[in-house]
Amino acid sequence: MRKYEIAVIPGDGIGKEVVPVSLKVLETVAEVHGGLKFDFKEFPWSCEYYMEHGKMMPDDGVKTLSNFDSIFLGAIGNPNLVADHVSLWGLLIKIRREFEQSINIRPAKYFKGLRSPLVNPNDFDLIVVRENSEGEYSEVGGRIHRGEDEVAIQNAVFTRKGTERAMKYAFELAQKRRGHVTSATKSNGIVHSMPFWDEVFKDVKSSYPDVKTDSFHIDALAAFFVTRPQIFDVIVASNLFGDILTDIGGAIMGSIGIAPAANINLNGKYPSMFEPVHGSAPDIYGKGIANPIGQIWTAKMMLDHFGEYELGQKLLDVVEDVTNDGIKTGDIGGTATTIEVGDEICRRLKKVVSV
Repeated sequence: MRKYEIAVIPGDGIGKEVVPVSLKVLETVAEVHGGLKFDFKEFPWSCEYYMEHGKMMPDDGVKTLSNFDSIFLGAIGNPNLVADHVSLWGLLIKIRREFEQSINIRPAKYFKGLRSPLVNPNDFDLIVVRENSEGEYSEVGGRIHRGEDEVAIQNAVFTRKGTERAMKYAFELAQKRRGHVTSATKSNGIVHSMPFWDEVFKDVKSSYPDVKTDSFHIDALAAFFVTRPQIFDVIVASNLFGDILTDIGGAIMGSIGIAPAANINLNGKYPSMFEPVHGSAPDIYGKGIANPIGQIWTAKMMLDHFGEYELGQKLLDVVEDVTNDGIKTGDIGGTATTIEVGDEICRRLKKVVSV
């Protein structure tokens, strides 16, 4: 019996609707497999928690989470209660940084049953490896003066260690896929960090002669995501560039509501964290129409992280079949509720997953 202890943080808005559905799906996977068990422990940390306690999580929250095998997060944010930079840096980014989750991976593919806005999506299947700990999202900088002389300085920080780490992960991932890595750069306009990025990419790729490579400036690369996404396999990008590209990835699939993500700790000292790309969508919370696919696909990525690749692929296949048969929420052209989508996935899982 393989047992995994999972810290669950539904968070805000639709996170509180799609997480329970996804946990039911995971419980179904474990039930029909027979040799797998999940122990879930839920934590109420959210913007509502902040309103009551003045913080997004307890002072010992990170220490508490460190005892789990992974963290399953719904969505964080409610700007009507707490400013976004306060909620994100008080929980999501705090966990990413303190648990050294230095890699963020986000796949995008042509999804059966989903109408891509592309005229011919050509069955694209790509994954973005995003450096997750530094780059443009560093905390280095500040503001001085006020009024017309006010100055804001935001410093991007790129270390060789962090850059190499993301690139090596991308190359090793490509070796398991189609053997092609694309680098996202902007060395013709950002004159220090991006030429450095290019130099490190050149150094790293010399250790992977079996992997094909190319490099595109981020503006052209963003356009190619729309005009010819099928040419890409693995894309490695800085923190900001990766963030932007993966939203485009969700868009060309037909909905950012189905896009998953994983924040990976590579050294094994801390748990990794799994979260969908979509936000908390407070405007539709409580209506029962939130799309659970992003959270369920995120659960599939968590299964992959545990080495349960076959189960993860069976889960994703079932989700695609359900979507292809028209059982989907209104945001992607269906009429089903959040719970109805989850229930149908569970029903079909019981037919296809065997011990």
